[in-house]
Amino acid sequence: MMLLDCPHCGPRDENEFHYGGQAGISYPDGETTDAQWAAYLFLRDNPKGWFHERWFHAHGCRAWFTVERHTVTHEVRKPA
Repeated sequence: MMLLDCPHCGPRDENEFHYGGQAGISYPDGETTDAQWAAYLFLRDNPKGWFHERWFHAHGCRAWFTVERHTVTHEVRKPA
């Protein structure tokens, strides 16, 4: 079980949340090629270690927030 610390509701079980993907990915602008769209949609970092992620508290306050999660141990901390 992984606990996520919602900034509004406090620590909650991961089952209350939806994963939102890698944090810090910017949406492509209007002049985007097919290759750029493909990279935006399908290419993501997959590091071994600390990783910035977005989470949505679906069964609570419905807020989005960013955390750092260790991809091996699933330890979670607030981003620095």
